[in-house]
Parts: sequence; structure tokens; C-alpha cells
Amino acid sequence: MASLPMDCSPTFCVPGFWNPFTIFRSRSSRRRRRLHSLGLAAMPEKRPFERLPADVSPINYSLCLKPDLLDFTFEGKLEAAAQVRQATNQIVMNCADIDIITASYAPEGDEEIHATGFNYQNEDEKVTLSFPSTLQTGTGTLKIDFVGELNDKMKGFYRSKYTTPSGEVRYAAVTQFEATDARRAFPCWDEPAIKATFDISLVVPKDRVALSNMNVIDRKPYPDDENLVEVKFARTPVMSTYLVAFVVGEYDFVETRSKDGVCVRVYTPVGKAEQGKFALEVAAKTLPFYKDYFNVPYPLPKIDLIAIADFAAGAMENWGLVTYRETALLIDPKNSCSSSRQWVALVVGHELAHQWFGNLVTMEWWTHLWLNEGFASWIEYLCVDHCFPEYDIWTQFVSADYTRAQELDALDNSHPIEVSVGHPSEVDEIFDAISYSKGASVIRMLHDYIGDKDFKKGMNMYLTKFQQKNAATEDLWESLENASGKPIAAVMNTWTKQMGFPLIYVEAEQVEDDRLLRLSQKKFCASGSYVGEDCPQWMVPITISTSEDPNQAKLKILMDKPEMNVVLKNVKPDQWVKLNLGTVGFYRTQYSSAMLESLLPGIRDLSLPPVDRLGLQNDLFSLARAGIISTVEVLKVMEAFVNEPNYTVWSDLSCNLGILSTLLSHTDFYEEIQEFVKDVFSPIGERLGWDPKPGEGHLDALLRGLVLGKLGKAGHKATLEEARRRFKDHVEGKQILSADLRSPVYLTVLKHGDGTTLDIMLKLHKQADMQEEKNRIERVLGATPLPDLIQKVLTFALSEEVRPQDTVSVIGGVAGGSKHGRKAAWKFIKDNWEELYNRYQGGFLISRLIKLSVEGFAVDKMAGEVKAFFESHPAPSAERTIQQCCENILLNAAWLKRDAESIHQYLLQRKASPPTV
Repeated sequence: MASLPMDCSPTFCVPGFWNPFTIFRSRSSRRRRRLHSLGLAAMPEKRPFERLPADVSPINYSLCLKPDLLDFTFEGKLEAAAQVRQATNQIVMNCADIDIITASYAPEGDEEIHATGFNYQNEDEKVTLSFPSTLQTGTGTLKIDFVGELNDKMKGFYRSKYTTPSGEVRYAAVTQFEATDARRAFPCWDEPAIKATFDISLVVPKDRVALSNMNVIDRKPYPDDENLVEVKFARTPVMSTYLVAFVVGEYDFVETRSKDGVCVRVYTPVGKAEQGKFALEVAAKTLPFYKDYFNVPYPLPKIDLIAIADFAAGAMENWGLVTYRETALLIDPKNSCSSSRQWVALVVGHELAHQWFGNLVTMEWWTHLWLNEGFASWIEYLCVDHCFPEYDIWTQFVSADYTRAQELDALDNSHPIEVSVGHPSEVDEIFDAISYSKGASVIRMLHDYIGDKDFKKGMNMYLTKFQQKNAATEDLWESLENASGKPIAAVMNTWTKQMGFPLIYVEAEQVEDDRLLRLSQKKFCASGSYVGEDCPQWMVPITISTSEDPNQAKLKILMDKPEMNVVLKNVKPDQWVKLNLGTVGFYRTQYSSAMLESLLPGIRDLSLPPVDRLGLQNDLFSLARAGIISTVEVLKVMEAFVNEPNYTVWSDLSCNLGILSTLLSHTDFYEEIQEFVKDVFSPIGERLGWDPKPGEGHLDALLRGLVLGKLGKAGHKATLEEARRRFKDHVEGKQILSADLRSPVYLTVLKHGDGTTLDIMLKLHKQADMQEEKNRIERVLGATPLPDLIQKVLTFALSEEVRPQDTVSVIGGVAGGSKHGRKAAWKFIKDNWEELYNRYQGGFLISRLIKLSVEGFAVDKMAGEVKAFFESHPAPSAERTIQQCCENILLNAAWLKRDAESIHQYLLQRKASPPTV
């Protein structure tokens, strides 16, 4: 399953979204006492939970479903070939929001035994079928007739609203089963390790498209109703329930065959087939890439990718029928921006990787979810780099995934990559940046440590050994260890079984012609230096480069102890030395003052590679947030980026300045930090201009949008005037804005606009035919500055005009837009909690909503207020997120107390004597 794109969007940074702000080390223990006093230091006890008994298990599900697209109900008939492994008089299955009408079991060659009772355990989402006599060991057929509801919760078998080209509102019936929602569509053994084959039939209106995991093998009139047809699909391979899917609706499609002969189709809303062509091209290139990389063929005859109107996640990897948000699949050649193309390419790469890694070989239990998601989140970049080398995608990985994971993992309320999961309500909590982004980052580090050749060999061994079975993390380590001869399990257990990551402190001494490095490792904490006893240790693959060849590792070592001395041979006194070449190792680095001084010219003259410039700046910013160095020191370093040409380096810098701006919105010198932003971004803005130049590419388009958005939001006069002029021409139809300029222009005019501007934006939203354009507008509406307009935007967020999954980004945009917006968004959530919780309850969107709305606060008492609200309004699947948000609020408050005055003095002094660039 693909998560949603990072909240520091490629076009402009929305501050305060997933920002674990940090605090001074000498106050760490005091802050931890404060956490304890608020009850934030430990997660609550887990609910008791038992997995399904193993006495009866499925071999094959023969399932027929008949959805009613008008009444929003469905009828189902299940005939499951089952194996009774141990004599019993009951069968326990998963079942939620389904009413069983009749149930029976017929042992092979014997008479049918009708169930005499259905005992629903709603809390555990189970049903126990009781039989009057004992079911003996052996095989038989379990028959169940049942009915259910096509719900509006974007999980299970649900309804998705769409508008036909003629303007009529209709509904499709679609599925989202991961993690534990197949049980809402049919009674089943809904655990990833209980695999079976599936024969699926759908009874649907004859003018609708019906799709499932496999190809259609029969389509015939339904005897009871001439308006219906029964569509039968081929038998699936052995698979887990969470990967089953079916869709009934109205769609067009484009198709091709991959070079391996697999039929690839992209299904789009009616009339928008053209918008499926980009994803089709990516999918057709991606399948052969993975087949060659894994040396295992794609096992199904077809793969469909389909755009679903109402969809909670980014996408879902159902085997052979991958479902997507419209914005994660559809690209309009004229109206889609460069960042949308890139996101579509990444999400297609992510989901198709799962067809092997997750679907063919599946995690044994949700504890190993990270293996699915972390691996797919890493290899999607490998795939996009193969398809689109011009994207410089690995540099973007560092900004989008690596640093994002480190921010979350520095918190006391983080969690290990591998989390012991029991009750279904706990599963949604781990679809987070640790499972996805830290998982991807440590796999990237592992790949670098092993080398590509042995990594591919190990992956092939793993997939071949466990195909159509289930595996655990240890099984992958064993395969990679056999392929590489390196101590993979010993190294990786330090990264997956304990939370957090190390800070490597390094100092250097010149000894004749050599450089002696003294390294030490300690857990990095958002609150400063680690103060507990028994500091965790990691086995850290460390690469060291020098100015002699900045792109090549001079030395590679495995740091397996708290302290280590390393000698670099033949390093001249005037050469710099840098750790973590390519920002691949999952650690932060703190250099001695002398080493840092020697690295800074490499930022200004660009002799440090882009990803190393990014890593150096990001490490310094995090050290400042943690109170280990002064924030003023980082601001000085940021000014050295004046010659920076790289989009991703600017993107990370922009995010960090956004974080700082959010923090300083709590002070009376917010305008001064905006002046600093304008000073930093003006030179690159002038160099780029507004219009593309001949020979520019993808990254130039991303950079222009980012820089103009940053300058416009900060109130840069020339940018604001030009944005207003271009917006007027756009609205009047004189000169339509290019897709890459729309977000920065919309943001700028709204931030410095009035009620008329907002009304025009809402009108553009209503007129937009493309979901990407609607989302683009929704994300910037919160920039509007006036209290009454902010209230209007919040009301709009819950209106019929906004799709349910997109309400979250509208409210989040308000919270990230201004200090007043943050307060208003929090009040709005409290006032409308019942409706919002009912809409998103078990899913991760509720966690996202909470995170976006409260994490920018920087007053101690707000942490208590947030905690108290959620104690009286529980959200079980968001418990960890709530803890993290409260921790961040306290960290923000401490950072503000610690550094606000020195930042203010620095900005005033700068104003009095501006630096020469």
C-alpha cells in the first residue's frame, strides 16, 4: 500500500506537518519528567488478542457477490473447500458488519451439517459457527449465505461516488482490504498467513465494468434479472485475503502488453482514457524491470491499474488489480504538473514491486509489515531511476524519506521498525514513516553495504524459496547472508528491533601525511543527548570521503562498538573529510568545529555532491532543534547555499525554513524570519525567472515552483505582483497558467488576498474537471489570512465539494497556514469530532488529520489540552500519533524558549548590516 506523498510538497513547504521539534540537552531529563507528568512517555497496554484457531483452514474460496449500487447492500454466497485438522464442533472465522443467513459444513462424501448458532464477537471481529455434531478431520465444504452493506468508510467492500460526463452522480462498488477488512466483504480467515485460492464471481448490471484479481473466463446473463450479468474470473494463485479485490463501475481503459507478454491495462473514469497513458507506459517498463531484477517472472496473466474516486491511501497492491487514488494514477498531458508525474511514477513502481514482494511472498504476520512496505518504498526509487534517470530521484529520496524517518525516529514515542502487533486496531498505527521511510532507508543502507550483485542474488533466493508462502524478517536476512557472506542478521537486528538511530560524533587530527579520526556513537534524541543508562548501540556501515574525490568512498568500515579510531592514509592537511558519502547510512553526524569549518566552502563552491550538501545541512538543522548546537549557527550555514542549483537541496532547505517559520509564528518577530527567507531565495528566484528556458527539464520545473511559492508566501514584492498579474490573466482566460506554476501562484495570491480571491479560488475548484487541480486548490486554501475566511475554508472542507479523503489536506492546510489557522483548525476538529471520527475511524487518515492539525503548536499547556481531549474522545488507531504530537508540542515550546531570543538578535543584526553575497 502506498502512503500519501510527503507533506513538504514539491511545490512549497507546508510547515508544521510532521515536524518533531527538539530541545536542549541539559534539559532532557526535565522534559522527560514533563512527559511523564502528562502521561506521554509510554504507550498504553495492548488489548488482549488471539489469532484464529488452527483447527480448520481454507483451501479454496468460491465466492459470488451481488452488489446493489442503489440500496448500497450486497448479497454473498461462499463455498469454501476447507480442511479440518483437528476434530471440532465449531468454526471460528473473521467477520465484521456482515449478517450470516445460513451456514453449513459438508464433509467430503458425507451429509451436510447445518450450523445451529452464529456467535458474533464484534470487538474482535470474529464469528463462531456452532454445529450440532463434531466435524471430523478431513476435507469438506463450508457454505455460507450472507448480506452486507456497501459502506461509505473507504474500507472493506464500499461505495465510491463519481459523476458521469453528463453530470449525474453515481456509485461504484470497490474494495480496500489491507490490513484487516476482507472480513467486511465475506466471512473468511483474514490473516496473512492463512492463504488459499479464490474463484470469484460478481453479479452486476450489464452496463458496468466488473474486475477482480484474475482475468474474466465467463460472462453470462443472470437468470433472475435480464439487466444483470454474472461475471466469472479465473482461479487465483494461493494468496492472502487482504490482496483480494473487486471493482464494479463505469470505466474506460488503455492497454498494452509488456515485453514479457503480460496484458497491462489502466482503467480511468469515462472519457479520460488519455490520462491513463503515462501510468501505462511506466507499468509496461516496470514489470520487465522487476522480472529481471528478481529473476522471477510476474506470475499472473494480466495486471490492471484502476483509478478510484474515493480512496483513503495512495494506492493498494491487490494482486493483478491495483487500486489508486485518481491523483496517483491519472496524468493530463496539458494540466498535470511535474511533481504529479513523478508521484505517479513512484506509486506505480511501489505497487508493482509488491506483486512479488508482498503478494508472491507475504509477511507471516503484521509484525513484519515493514518488510513489505519498507522494501517497496526503497525499490520504487530504483525503478523510477531506471525509467527516468533525469529525475535525480535518489537525491529526492533523502529529502522525502530518509530525513522524514529520522525526524520521527528521534522521538521518545517512536517505535522499532518491527512492532509486535496483535489486535486489528493496532495494525493501522504502524502504516507510518517508520515502516515505510525508515524501512526503505535501512534497506538502502543494506543494499549499499552488500553491493547490488549479492543483493539481487539474495533477493532471488528469498523469493524462490518462499513463493506462495509466508516469511518473516529473519528469512530475508538469511537469504542475503547466504548470498553475501556478511553478518546481515547481526547488523540489521540493531536497526529493526530497537527504535532510534545513532549520532556519530567525529573529530580529526593530522598525523604526518595521514588523518586520524576519532568516532563515537550515541543514540540521537529529539530532546538532546541520550541521558538514560545502557545506551543502545548499532552496527553502523560507515563510508568516509575526502575532497580528493568527493564522489568516492576512501574507506568503508563497520562500526560495531561505541568508540573507534580510524586512520585515513595520505590525506593532506588542506583536504576536507566527510562521513556518510551519499547520505546512505541511517545516522546523523556531528563534526568537530574544525572539521565543519573545512566542509562549509564545499557548500558554497559546490565541490560537495548535492546529496552530501543536503545531508550536512539537514544534520545541522536537527542538531539545532535538539539543542546540541545553536539555531543561529544553522542560519549562517543556510546563507552559504546562495549558489545552490539543485532542486532537492533547495526543497530540504525550504522545509527546514518552513519549520522554523512555524515555530517563530509564536513570536512577535515572524516578519523578520520572512525577510531572511526572501534574502536566501531571491538570488535563485532571479536566476530562474518565471518562464522555462530552452533545454530545461523536470527538475528545473520543480525548482521554479518551489522557489516562487516560497518567495510569494513570504511576501516578496516582485513575485507577489507578477503572481497577481498572471492569476488575473489565468482567471480571465487570456493566458492559462502552466500546471507547474499553478500551486505557487494560487498560494501567493491567497496568502496576500481577500474574500474575493478566495471566492475566485472556490469557483476554479468547482469548475475543475481534474482531481489533481481540485487537490492543488484544496491544499493551498488554508493560506488565506483572515479569520472569517479561514472559517469559510474549514466549513468547505466538510462540504460535498470535497472528497472525503481530501478533507484532511484542507484542514491540514489551514493548520499549517498561520498561527490563527492552527487555532481555528484545532477548534474545528474538536467541534466536528464526531463526524470526522465516524468518517475515518479505523484508518490511518484519522492519524494524519490529528498530526497535521496539532503538531505546530509550541505552548506546553497545548500538549495537556490535546492529551485531555483524546482521553475523553478515544481514537485507538491514532494513540501513538497523539503521543508523538504531544511530545512535539513540548519540544517546540522548549526550542522556542531556548533559541528565540538569539535568533531574534541575529536577524536584527543582519538587518542592520546585510551580508554580502
